[in-house]
Amino acid sequence: MSIQVSPSLGSDTLLDRDDYLTGLLKLIVETSHLASLQGIKDETSAWLQELSQSATLWVRQSTLPTTRDEEWRNTDLSSLRQVQFDNNVETRHSASLDITQLTLLEAVNSRLVFVNGVYAPDLSAVSGLPDGVIVSNLAGLPVEKRLGEYLAQAQGSTEVFTALNTSGMSDVAVVWVAKNVVVETPIHLLFISIGEAATVSLPRCLVVAETGSSVILVEEFLNRQDAKIAKEEVYFTNAVTEIWVEDNARVSHTRIELDGAEAFHIGKTAVNQARYSSYTCHAVTLGAKLSRHNLEVWQAGEQTETTLNGLTMIGGKQLADTHSAIALNFPHGTSRQLHKCIVGDRAHSVFNGKIFVPKPAQLTNAEQLNRNLLLSSKARVDTKPQLEITADNVKCAHGATVSQLEDDEIFYLRSRGIDDNAARHLLINAFAVEIINQIPISSLRERLTQFVSR
Repeated sequence: MSIQVSPSLGSDTLLDRDDYLTGLLKLIVETSHLASLQGIKDETSAWLQELSQSATLWVRQSTLPTTRDEEWRNTDLSSLRQVQFDNNVETRHSASLDITQLTLLEAVNSRLVFVNGVYAPDLSAVSGLPDGVIVSNLAGLPVEKRLGEYLAQAQGSTEVFTALNTSGMSDVAVVWVAKNVVVETPIHLLFISIGEAATVSLPRCLVVAETGSSVILVEEFLNRQDAKIAKEEVYFTNAVTEIWVEDNARVSHTRIELDGAEAFHIGKTAVNQARYSSYTCHAVTLGAKLSRHNLEVWQAGEQTETTLNGLTMIGGKQLADTHSAIALNFPHGTSRQLHKCIVGDRAHSVFNGKIFVPKPAQLTNAEQLNRNLLLSSKARVDTKPQLEITADNVKCAHGATVSQLEDDEIFYLRSRGIDDNAARHLLINAFAVEIINQIPISSLRERLTQFVSR
């Protein structure tokens, strides 16, 4: 697809290095809902427009990554290039959407819903939150909040897909927890894709946990297909989440990706951890034809705790790519990462985890493990755990395993009266449950356990 650049993108075509990316950018910018948002203060709106224009210029100087790029050598985006997206189609109004089965029992009154990247106030409910907690879109954010210090300020903001999200940012889901406020109720951010044509949505989320605060966050991306539509539709979700964990704050973050079978999903989670803070991520990847999650944690103070748990379960011809990076820049940091992949049929799983421990990060304790379970002889796994250490007083370890279901274990279960199919399911469930059981929300644990069992 090659689309002429509109005047709003500038006339200097020397900047446009990638015709497809330029066309995608034109589509996104022209259909952005940012200008139509009601209630945003003039100074905030002007700053957001400037931010969008700056990101647009950066995207125009970039190209979509290919397998020739080291960070993308196992993930081929050529199938994305073959899709001609159209954001001008009229999608069904969110008011008619039934999300009863998607809500969490623990977060009935602490939920934000976005449909095709657009805030849906009729589906959202935020009445069950304590004082000092703001959960809203941009229009509901008080003007005194220091938006410019956080939004699009995380490390990696110039990465091409992150900049693409910023250039067409239509709205932002904001979770802001005031100093020393402990939020017992989980906050549920639900990003739903609907429609009958190939559309692009740009979910954006900003989380600020101020000093001494604590919050449990669930971020969920999924497809709600209309019963009248006979087949799965192609769409592209390009999501960015920025999380700021300030001094002595705690954030528990669960991220579920369950997009449609023909969808493309590329997501970025950028985390900034101040001193004595704690961040835990449970990332579960189940859907999409092609998905990629870039999880990047930047340590901005000493004595932080970082826990990354991941579960990928794919089949058919799915490709799921997880790239993580933890930069431990200060002393006494602790990080633990366990990522598990269950890969069946002709599916392809990719894991690349990096941990950086420079000279100042003495007395760091970092562990990283990637475990993979292949359910088919044609399934594929590419795994690359990495440690880059220049500090000389640390305790660090990393590793990876790739295995199949053990015949001895299946035989043992069958000798106890369990049939072959049930034995295999039991072993698969046992492999996955180590990650699922660490999710702090019981209704979500139950839902994911049922999904894995099916």
